[in-house]
Amino acid sequence: MTVEYLKKGKPEADRVEDDAKVRAVVEATLKDIEERGDAAVRDLSEKFDKYSPASYRLSQEEIDGLIAQLTEQELSDIKFAQAQVVNFAKAQRDSMLDIEVETLPGVILGHRNLPVQSVGCYVPGGKFPMVASAHMSVATAKVAGVPRIVACTPPFDGKPNPAVIAAMHLGGADEIYVLGGIQAVGAMAIGTETIEPVHMLVGPGNAFVAEAKRQLFGRVGIDLFAGPTETMVIADESAADAELCATDLLGQAEHGYNSPCVLLTNSRRLAEETMAEVERLLAILPTAGTARVSWEEYGEVIVCDTYEEMLKVADDIASEHVQVMTDRDDWFLENMTCYGALFLGPRTNVSNGDKVIGTNHTLPTKKAGRYTGGLWVGKFLKTHSYQKVMTDEAAASIGAYGSRLCMLEGFVGHAEQCNVRVRRYGGVNVPYGEAAPVLEKAE
Repeated sequence: MTVEYLKKGKPEADRVEDDAKVRAVVEATLKDIEERGDAAVRDLSEKFDKYSPASYRLSQEEIDGLIAQLTEQELSDIKFAQAQVVNFAKAQRDSMLDIEVETLPGVILGHRNLPVQSVGCYVPGGKFPMVASAHMSVATAKVAGVPRIVACTPPFDGKPNPAVIAAMHLGGADEIYVLGGIQAVGAMAIGTETIEPVHMLVGPGNAFVAEAKRQLFGRVGIDLFAGPTETMVIADESAADAELCATDLLGQAEHGYNSPCVLLTNSRRLAEETMAEVERLLAILPTAGTARVSWEEYGEVIVCDTYEEMLKVADDIASEHVQVMTDRDDWFLENMTCYGALFLGPRTNVSNGDKVIGTNHTLPTKKAGRYTGGLWVGKFLKTHSYQKVMTDEAAASIGAYGSRLCMLEGFVGHAEQCNVRVRRYGGVNVPYGEAAPVLEKAE
């Protein structure tokens, strides 16, 4: 296997060290929130966002006032994007059926898909107001039927961002707080004097938000590990050129200073031309101050000999966003197994998925695509099973099997739960603490 790195990012050891620093800060901050509640949240908001209103929760009057600041076109665009997300989420919800089956005569098994009862949705917005993230979390939770939806977003330029607040409100948020970072997810999960804790946290965020969710997991549920954005472009010369590749790499690199962006190709010429095009675009990109750091420290360019090698490298990296522009896009769709979301063909792009097309943009990062997909309506639902035994014959029959299997493991008390049914409904005298015999009807 020939895999050549024309460009490598920051060494893994340095990334691990960065993660350790974030972990320590988050641990101390969450402890402070747990001990001091609202006072800690206010101190953190003042420190990091220079924001300290009388109440972090917006009133309906404040929400209406913020929405009124939007133009008719801005509001229309927000509603259009939200409709696409909602429509796809509804289609996904319709695919999840409650079931009930009779597996043996008189034995009924089933499951119900029940919504999580309260969800905290984090919508990033300190650097860029992430309007779309409100659709992805709040509106999708609403489609799932979550009864209480709490939404938090940081202030933007010192005040609530009207577009983000509009998207939260239109999406169905029951409570909206202008809070960012660790203090937001910590307050929602732990609870304070004024914020009732939720059962689940969802939404993307920076490294500190992602680490806070990781540390809070167990106390509450989380959607997935959604840290700084990642993007991979898989391209060959048949479907892509340097401009497309460079634009798609930098389009995600501008998210933050630590956003991995990887080009994977079987063309050395395309790789070299793309690297040159990246430098040209960085000279004119208004967000180059951010994008350049991500490209220089986390950008990689990998050249492989074959498509099979490209597939293996792609699955190993397990990038959040994977833009595929080759002569065999469907082959990658059929064979790739580890990623957040695929964007197939040169007409498609990650920004469409981020903002408007309808799929959810909260996706797994840091190789989490190996074991989970992204946020979707199903993440807000819990599948609960139930059992019913309807006849005396079924109770005795299944009970006899259960008795013997419990005794096989040494669980005498468990066996007696089965035995009492065998005695009561099957009329068989099973001595206490012994396994039930093979019943004629049981076979």
